[in-house]
Amino acid sequence: MPPPARRSRTAPSQRSRAAEPSRFAAFAVLRAVAEGAYANLELPRVLRARRLDPRDAAFATELAFGAIRGRGLYDAIIESASGRTLASIDEPVLDCLRLGVHQLLAMRVPPHAAADQSVGLARTVAGVGAAGFVNAVLRRVGERDLEGWLSVVVPPGEGADALAIRYSHPQWVVKALRAALLGHGAANQDSVGEELAALLAADNAAPVVHLVARPGLSTVAELCENADAAPSTLSSIGAVLASGVPGRIPAIRDGRAAVQDEGSQLVALALARAEVGPDVPARWLDLCAGPGGKSGVLGGLAVQGGADLVCTEVSPHRADLVRSSLRVLTDHAAAQGRSVAVRTADGRELGEAEPAAYGRVLVDAPCTGLGALRRRPEARWRRTPSDLAQLGPLQRSLLSSALDAVAPGGVVGYATCSPHLAETRFVVEDVVKRREDIEVLDARPLFTDAAGDSLTDLGAGPYVQLWPHRHGTDAMFFALLRRR
Repeated sequence: MPPPARRSRTAPSQRSRAAEPSRFAAFAVLRAVAEGAYANLELPRVLRARRLDPRDAAFATELAFGAIRGRGLYDAIIESASGRTLASIDEPVLDCLRLGVHQLLAMRVPPHAAADQSVGLARTVAGVGAAGFVNAVLRRVGERDLEGWLSVVVPPGEGADALAIRYSHPQWVVKALRAALLGHGAANQDSVGEELAALLAADNAAPVVHLVARPGLSTVAELCENADAAPSTLSSIGAVLASGVPGRIPAIRDGRAAVQDEGSQLVALALARAEVGPDVPARWLDLCAGPGGKSGVLGGLAVQGGADLVCTEVSPHRADLVRSSLRVLTDHAAAQGRSVAVRTADGRELGEAEPAAYGRVLVDAPCTGLGALRRRPEARWRRTPSDLAQLGPLQRSLLSSALDAVAPGGVVGYATCSPHLAETRFVVEDVVKRREDIEVLDARPLFTDAAGDSLTDLGAGPYVQLWPHRHGTDAMFFALLRRR
C-alpha cells in the first residue's frame, strides 16, 4: 500500500474564509454546466467576467475541465471516502468535492492548499456545515494517491465496468468506442484492448489549441509571427498554439483566422481537393454550417477556386453566429467577384428546393460529439444511447438532401465528430443502398499532412476515421460520395 499523502491538519474554522478567484471561476463553470451550459463556451465568459490574469485563467481552465472529465472516477472516490451516496450530497457541495479531488489527485497543488481552498469555497457557497463535510471527505481522499484509489474503486479485470471508472467514461461510451475501433479497422480482437485504453486516456488529456489560417485571409506564417505558435505538421493551413490567449492574436480577433481542431481542417481541405466533373456548378454548399468553423475554410478555398459558398443553418441564432464568423470572408469574397451567403433554412428540405444546384456539398451532421470529448468534456455525461435514435433519422435525411442538391459529377462530404458506427458508416451505407446514382469514393488519398505526404492509420477505407490517440485530432469521420 502506498504511503499516506500529506493532508491538511488545520481546523476548518482556521482556514481561508474564502477560496481564490480561480477556484470560484472553476466552480461557476461546473454549476453552469450542471444547468445545461457547454464548458467550452461558458469558460471564456467566466474568465472575462472575473478578469483573471493568464496564470489564474490557465489554472481555472485545467481545474474546471479536469473535474468534468474525471467526474466518473472522482464520484466513485467521493462515495467511498464519504460513505454516502452521491444522491445524498447537495450538487454545489458535490462540485466543491470534485474540484478538491482533482487538485489532490491530478494537479500539482500542495495538499493543504487543495483542502483549504475547497473548504473555503464550500463555506462561501453552501455554509459552515458543508465546509466541515468537505474537509472530512478530502482528508480521507488525501490518505491515498491516485493509484491507491484506483485499486479501491475500480472493479477487477478489463471489462467495460472497470474501464468506465478507471478512465471516467460512461459504460455505454466505452462499449461504443470499442465497437468503433473494430468497425473502422483501427483494431482487431487482439489489439482492441490496448487501442481502447489509449483512446480513453487521450479523451482525458487536455487538448492542444489548434489555429487555422483561413485561406486568402491569413497565413500560417502570420499566426506564428504574432503568437507563441508553430506550424502544424498535420494541416497545411494550421498552427499549434503553445501558450497565450487565442483571442489576443490579431488575425483571430479580426476574423481572418480561428481556433479549429486540425481534424476539422483536414475534412474541409479534403472536400475542396476532391475531383468533380467539368460541368458542375461553381457553387459550394455547407449544409449544417453553424457555428461556422468549417465554413470559414471552405469559403476561402471556394473563392480561391473561383466558386461561391452558400451556408445554411436551421437555427436563427446559429445562423447569426455563422454570419458573424464569416463577416470578413464575405467582404473578401465580394471584392473578388464571388459571394459567401448565409441562410436560415432546414437542410433536410434544400435538396428538394434546389436540386442539382451545387458542385460540392459538406454535411457536417449533428451528432453525439463522442469524438470531441477532450474539448467538450460534459458531452460524455450528457449524452445517452437514446440520442442515437433521435439523431440517426436526422443524419440520414440531411445526407439524402445533400445528394439531391449536388449536381451529377459533384461530390458530397459527410462528416461527423463521432466515430460511433450508428452515426458514421451505418448512415452512409443505409442512404447509398437506396440510390442507384451514388458511388462511394475512397477518401483516404485526400488526407495529407502539411508536407503533402499521405496520412496513415485512416482505416480500411473507403471512409476516413481520425483518432485522438493516433492523430492528435478529434475523432472525425469522413465519407466522400459522388453523384453519377
